[in-house]
Amino acid sequence: MSRRGYVTLPIILVLATIAYLYYATVFVVIDEWLGLWTATGLGNAAVFTFFTLMAVANYLIAVFRDPGRVPPSFMPDVEDAENPIHEIKRKGGDLRYCQKCSHYKPPRTHHCRVCKSCILRMDHHCVWINNCVGHENYKVFIIFVLYGVIACIYSMVLLVGNFTRDPQKDQVQSSDSNKITYLIAGIILCPLTLALSILLGWHIYLILQNKTTIEYHEGVRATWLAEKVGNMYRHPYDLGVYENLISVLGPNMFCWFCPVSNYKGSGLRFRTAFDTPISTTLP
Repeated sequence: MSRRGYVTLPIILVLATIAYLYYATVFVVIDEWLGLWTATGLGNAAVFTFFTLMAVANYLIAVFRDPGRVPPSFMPDVEDAENPIHEIKRKGGDLRYCQKCSHYKPPRTHHCRVCKSCILRMDHHCVWINNCVGHENYKVFIIFVLYGVIACIYSMVLLVGNFTRDPQKDQVQSSDSNKITYLIAGIILCPLTLALSILLGWHIYLILQNKTTIEYHEGVRATWLAEKVGNMYRHPYDLGVYENLISVLGPNMFCWFCPVSNYKGSGLRFRTAFDTPISTTLP
């Protein structure tokens, strides 16, 4: 059973990897190539430190923040005129009810078998944070991945730049231990940068369509079933690119890449493409 907030082996591995890459980049690559106490060296070290700290901060928030639970008092209001969408079971057409948690499921909520709880706007359970990625921590998870990609690319550029300098100077200055550090850092960075970049690209695609990973797979099936009978399926929460972006990142663009998420709402109701738009004044 997974317990949110517990420090597990994957979390230790993530933090150890970040610590090693930070040490290798700042105290080996930058120090040997640019000189850590030169203006150029200090500038690169400061920029890389910023990206690393932002990645670590968002990672820890994603680990320890509750992804969003269903309040015990939640009860769907089928007569609510402002909420035209009610998700129902595939079989029977009843409102979605979790037998394990003994309560109704709000829209976009799913039961996590690992956390043994229903998670609001559940995307997936992530073993690397020992937590679900849901309504409350989705943004910080994405921001962590973004800063992780930036930091990895930055580190790789410095590493490659160090290798392209004068080979004779390299032979004189590089110790055997430093060469081993370069080798290990390169072995870690190549697959890590690729994996994080693919993950980031995937979630950018989902954000632009206002989907979760679960909803993407459900949408594939729904599209197939709709086309089978000559209909067209439209994801109900797709509000358009800009509205989809601000629904996840927030209305203030200056806070998009900060762990600020006081705009999210309760996670019990979400705007849909079928909501009645704000009425205009009639003549």
